[in-house]
Amino acid sequence: MERDSGSDGRPRFRRRDHSVAPWIRTRLRTAPGAAVALALLVMATACLAAAFPRAVERYEDAGLRQAVVDATAPRTSLQVSAPSPGNYVPQPERESALRPDSMRKAYERVLNTIERPLAVDPGQSTYGVRNVNNLEAAETWLPMPSGLPARLSLAAQSGVAEHSKVSAGRLPRADGTVSAATREVEAAVTTATAKRLRIKVGSVIHVPGVQRDPLAVRITGIVAPRDPEGTYWTTQPLLRTPSLIRPPTQGAEPETYWLGALLLPPDAAPVLLGTPGKPVRYWLLAPDPAALTAHDLARLGSAVASLESGPGLVKVRTSTDADTAVSTDLDEVLASYAELRSGVRPLVSVAAFGTGAVAVVVLLMAGRLTADRRRTELALLRARGASLRGLTRRLLTETAVVALPAGALGLAGALLLVPYGRAPYAVGAALAVTLLACAALPLRALAAHRVVGVHGAREDLASVRPSRRRTIAELTLLVLASAAVLALRSRGTSGTSDEALDSGASGDLGGSGDQLVAMAPVLIGVIAALLLVRLYPLPLRWLARPAGRLRGAIGHLSLARAGRTSVSTVLPLLALLTALTTAAFGGSVLAGVADARDRAAVLNLGADARVEAEGALPTALPERVRSAPGVREVTPLSIAYEAKPGAGVDSVPLAGVDPEGYARLAERTGLGAFPAGELKASPAGGPSKSGADGGSAKPGTEDSAESGGSGSAKAPLPALASSAVADRYGTRPFSLRLSDGSDVTVRITLVRDLTPALPGAYFLIVDRAGLGTVAARPTALLVTGDHVSAAALRKAVAAGTGANADATARADVRLRSEERARYVDSPLQSGAERVYAAAVAAGSGYAVLALLLALVRAAPERAALLARLRTMGLTRGQGRRLLVLEALPQALLAAAGGVLTGWAAVRLLAPGIDLTSIALATPGGTPPTGTAALHTDPASLFLPALTVLLLATSIAAGQAWWTGRRGSVRELRAGDSR
Repeated sequence: MERDSGSDGRPRFRRRDHSVAPWIRTRLRTAPGAAVALALLVMATACLAAAFPRAVERYEDAGLRQAVVDATAPRTSLQVSAPSPGNYVPQPERESALRPDSMRKAYERVLNTIERPLAVDPGQSTYGVRNVNNLEAAETWLPMPSGLPARLSLAAQSGVAEHSKVSAGRLPRADGTVSAATREVEAAVTTATAKRLRIKVGSVIHVPGVQRDPLAVRITGIVAPRDPEGTYWTTQPLLRTPSLIRPPTQGAEPETYWLGALLLPPDAAPVLLGTPGKPVRYWLLAPDPAALTAHDLARLGSAVASLESGPGLVKVRTSTDADTAVSTDLDEVLASYAELRSGVRPLVSVAAFGTGAVAVVVLLMAGRLTADRRRTELALLRARGASLRGLTRRLLTETAVVALPAGALGLAGALLLVPYGRAPYAVGAALAVTLLACAALPLRALAAHRVVGVHGAREDLASVRPSRRRTIAELTLLVLASAAVLALRSRGTSGTSDEALDSGASGDLGGSGDQLVAMAPVLIGVIAALLLVRLYPLPLRWLARPAGRLRGAIGHLSLARAGRTSVSTVLPLLALLTALTTAAFGGSVLAGVADARDRAAVLNLGADARVEAEGALPTALPERVRSAPGVREVTPLSIAYEAKPGAGVDSVPLAGVDPEGYARLAERTGLGAFPAGELKASPAGGPSKSGADGGSAKPGTEDSAESGGSGSAKAPLPALASSAVADRYGTRPFSLRLSDGSDVTVRITLVRDLTPALPGAYFLIVDRAGLGTVAARPTALLVTGDHVSAAALRKAVAAGTGANADATARADVRLRSEERARYVDSPLQSGAERVYAAAVAAGSGYAVLALLLALVRAAPERAALLARLRTMGLTRGQGRRLLVLEALPQALLAAAGGVLTGWAAVRLLAPGIDLTSIALATPGGTPPTGTAALHTDPASLFLPALTVLLLATSIAAGQAWWTGRRGSVRELRAGDSR
């Protein structure tokens, strides 16, 4: 009740108007099926829309963290170093600066200078003092491979007790106060250092001193790292594992020496001031990968740059020393990841925009279907005095009661389905879907019932002509599509790494230009849909005239009805073409990625599998490998990677092959096919053994038994060479010095860019029969087969080389499937592929739903038509043919238009699409083998189109069958709602 004042001033009460609630309740009870269908549509769409940004954020963050982990600790750690105080500083102050208390306080101050979002992992970070110059050990019992004494690095690093366990002895400690003049200190070594340098508990090692006797270091313990691959030990791997150092020398025999590390207790750090090692203080800060997020990429780069040479470095120097330096390669790792992401993100945005456009069209179609179904009701309300505002408000409230809870459920489902990522973007996406669903029906009713009228005019394509506004809108879309295509063709989808790092926000898909580029396939589908709708009635009318002369009315009637289709066909056709274009584009992208990886794997291996060793393989191994399951053919290779042309120092990789088998392999793999006869060695050709003076052997002389050569050097071996080798050596004969000391003369007769035996752009291929016995022994096998088993192949290789332990140790078995899997290096790639495939699948599902909505809208009218025609003698079979033939032109239009627009989108956008980033990224950022270009995939073009055609005809036939079973009485009753 509400209180009001009457005309006499007395308060009166009037009843509150409850008309809205009964209206909503009545409408929901009248059509519960429509309400449930709308709720399911909104819930599914809101769930997908909310899950998409969270899924993208999840794989982008995982890719960033994996990139930091794979880059290794020496590259990603922030290495802060400062020299020890100079000699002008009093000795007590110099020693105090190296003691644990001073180092710990400086470490805490350095941690406070790190700016967010860069986070440090305290458990893997450390600090300490070590010598820059390695110290020679005087003990002769230490291993000396070339007679050079071993050298040692002394390090007093914190946290040794927490990151290791004692394997023998005890941890070192400092008795009393250690100074630069202390004569003996304790130390520990790791198990790897103790094993390779033959150090035991109780060993004493002497290192030089400065103006004092040598420093004695007593080994009190051997420790084993708890996490040998952790950042604590891998930032300075010398502390964990000694290295065999080979200094540069001018002699023929390189000299080597061992370099190891002794772990001193932190309290013993001042003793390093009494050695010539130039001690340096250091603070190693390990970034916490779990705290890194891709949307903070720009801020991460700024924080690292500030520490290296900016305000952050000033703060670090204030906290430690004026000469402190900060070094790291973390900025390069971030830039490399940003470059990879900039190549992946636009491709994902294409699928996102395509699926989003189809989902929007389906929501609009759902609102239009409801408005058309209730056209008579709404027109009657308008005729009885309902205001346009009041009617719109009622419809909005009625839809919101269903859509808002459904949107909330969809959002909750997305949060549970993808329990990672920032919630605001998911909430915004779900809210946008819900608001669109709420506004679709009121806006359609507002547009259809602006003018009061019970009977509307015909709205088929034969009577409704395009307005000027529609023409202007279509021309605007045409300009936008053209601009997007031109932008994509001119600059591509990938920007530079610096641009990608600067624009590191992941909440959007790039700038407005990038969004326009991502919408290019959608805009192409929109233009095609509008164009086809304009041209669609013309061929049907032309066909209807000759069809009218045929016997029977089915063909003529179906063509006439199809030619007078409703203008509402625009939305279904738009949804179908957009979905088909996106599916064709997405399928072509996924097919291009798969083909590029297969091609790169073949380029690296040359066949389905490759068995290679440093030395010669056993003679019986090819036959044993050929008998392995799945193996069809084995091609032996004799590879000499260090063949030297003439007297030069440069080398050319040379492979000796059997021309017949190798020609078949080259043709099968598509890597430089050639006629086998042009590579066969002539009987007079062969190698020659060099004499003592370095010249060639005389014609007719035979090689020694060691080299096994035979024949003369008069006839050079025909050679297949790469373009680079052919450009350098031409077609004249030239000699090659092989690793066994023999010479062979070759002449380039064939030039190919690629070959299976040797990857890269620098190779020579000759007939193995023209090489000496030693040089012709196979060192590699190229294996081809339909389903080569990795386990069976490795077992065969192990059994075939069992008599030769050295060959077994050096044999390397690689399969194309394993090589292909190597290119899926980052979670960013695999995650983007999964999201892309899911987006394409969702778009296809929405396209099917749009087709169903279009057929459901026309179902009452078609049922009434069949009922009327059945009273005139139409049989059930004729009714099925009528509906199928009526639906067939629209389905053919959508299928043919989808194939054409998909093909046009791929052909137009292919020059600007580079799939190399998503397809061929390799571990460590090494350059990929080859490139990946976008090409048309026939299956992605025709399979979705055929599916649409099959579904449309099947639904029409099913509708005719169901209508025939129900009878014609209900459809013929006057006044019933259709």
